[in-house]
Amino acid sequence: MRIRTAGVVAVLGLALAASGCGDNSKDEPAAKDSPKAASGKLVIWADDKRAAALKPFGEKFGQENGVTVEVQAVSKDLQTNFVTASQQGSGPDVVVGAHDWIGNLVQNGAIDPVQLAAEQKSAFNETAVKAVTFNGQVYGVPYATENIALIRNTELAPEAPKTIEDLVAAGKKLKAEKKASEILCLQSGQNGDAYHIYPLYTSAGGYLFGTAANGDYDPKDLGVGKPESIAAFQKIAKLGEKGEGALKRSITGENSIATFTGKKCAYLVSGPWAIADAKKAGIKYDISPVPGFAGGKEAQPFVGVQSFYVAAKGKNKALAQEFVTNYVTKPDLAVALYNAEPRPPALTAAFDQVKGTDPDLAKFSEAGKNGQVLPAIPAMAAIWDPFGKAEAAVIGGADPTKTVTAAGKTISGQIK
Repeated sequence: MRIRTAGVVAVLGLALAASGCGDNSKDEPAAKDSPKAASGKLVIWADDKRAAALKPFGEKFGQENGVTVEVQAVSKDLQTNFVTASQQGSGPDVVVGAHDWIGNLVQNGAIDPVQLAAEQKSAFNETAVKAVTFNGQVYGVPYATENIALIRNTELAPEAPKTIEDLVAAGKKLKAEKKASEILCLQSGQNGDAYHIYPLYTSAGGYLFGTAANGDYDPKDLGVGKPESIAAFQKIAKLGEKGEGALKRSITGENSIATFTGKKCAYLVSGPWAIADAKKAGIKYDISPVPGFAGGKEAQPFVGVQSFYVAAKGKNKALAQEFVTNYVTKPDLAVALYNAEPRPPALTAAFDQVKGTDPDLAKFSEAGKNGQVLPAIPAMAAIWDPFGKAEAAVIGGADPTKTVTAAGKTISGQIK
């Protein structure tokens, strides 16, 4: 699932404001001097693209401080592999991953909390800090935010659709004129994709979890299987293979972007990671919020955060803390990670540095302005598979009431 691409750094009381903002560095001499005393090896796990971007910074840190830094690319199942390795005592010192991993990682004792002062937090996007806060504690330092939006080929679709119905009508017209072969590229596949369908689900009135008095997600209030979720999937069904044909299981995570860049569909629901391919293909595009149903609620995408974490059972936690304090929180590293796969930097200084050359940043931020922070509670792990499979079944023509009710029971059973 593309969402699980996102980064937080545990710093354990060491000031981040100096490296994040630059002008306070004179107040933090200890942080600059202490790496000299460090020794040993620092192991960092990240996915392929982030690993490539991190390697030069790891090498620089190693050379300056007389230590070995290994940035290891973990292509698949990074979270699962990290938890398993942590329990076996063979994990990394630092791991890069999505903020919605936090509940599971904390539950497994795999990461340490981070103590950030108010002024340190203020160097970052407020939503990003909220996303990495779990049970009242901050568990990482965010480096990027992400959310999906509607990306459209402006040669085929000059105007942004106001509703999903408008989009479908325009897409069907393009098909009739043989200017496109698909109405919409919104990935589902045979197992569904809860992340990408979520804006339509919320617009139709569905929800995943209610919220407790303190604003945290409440796993006891599960929305899947409730009347609201059934009504939402009834609307989604009308867009499916037995309805308008806008949502199809043949559109997958592997082919949705390629179908768009191949000019086979005018509309793509995706995130910042799709832009490089669109540019490479020479597509003239624009970005706008995912449209909701006519007369429905506003479509709300998930807002995710990419984060660095310090492993609770790493072999060299002190060295890991020095690395994330002196390097990860610097704007130049945030910009390098942005260049590797463009997502709006969570560090305000880095965002300001790149926004002038990338008008897409503001458009994605606008599309996610009213989004919902992706739940990081452990119960969220029970959502993905049953919800996705229910979505795919409904898109394929299965009865929404029976399918979603069954999914709700499955999820409830797993949460208990």
